[in-house]
Amino acid sequence: MTADHADQVIDVYRLGIASGHATFETEPPTWQAFDAARLPDHRFVAMDPGDEQNRILGWVACSPVSDRCVYAGVVEHSVYVHPGAHGRGIGRLLLTALITSTENAGVWTIQSGVFPENAASLALHTACGFRVVGTRERVGRHHGVWRDVVLLERRSPVIT
Repeated sequence: MTADHADQVIDVYRLGIASGHATFETEPPTWQAFDAARLPDHRFVAMDPGDEQNRILGWVACSPVSDRCVYAGVVEHSVYVHPGAHGRGIGRLLLTALITSTENAGVWTIQSGVFPENAASLALHTACGFRVVGTRERVGRHHGVWRDVVLLERRSPVIT
C-alpha cells in the first residue's frame, strides 16, 4: 500500500464504515492521518490483476498497540474488503500477507476487535488462526447504541 492507493483505500474504508458493522468510526480519516497511524512495512492492498482500472478489492494494515518496549511485538490490525469482492478469498489473502510480513519482522501477536454481528470477519479470523480471547461488553456507543467488541488475537507459532 502506497500513497498511490490512498483514494481507493479510503473509499473501501468508507464502505466498511457504511456497513455499520466494521468500526466505531463514523468517517474515514484523511490519508495523512491513516498513513501516520499505520506501520509502513505491514500494510497491503489486493487488486484484481485482470482489472485494467487497477481497482483495490481490499486492504489490511496494522498499528503498534503501545510504544512500551514490552509490546514491541504486538500489533493491532484492520482488514477491509470492498463489498463487491466479498466471498472471493480477498480477506484471507490479505491476512495471510500480514501474518507473513509481521512474523518476518519478529511480531509475535496480532490482535483485533470485531463486532459480534460481523460473522464473516469472525469466521475469517478463525480460519487464519486467530482465537477469541474475550468480549468487551458495551464498550462503546455507535450511532447511539451500545456495542460489544469481540477481542481476537493470533499468537505466532514461529516467534518464541
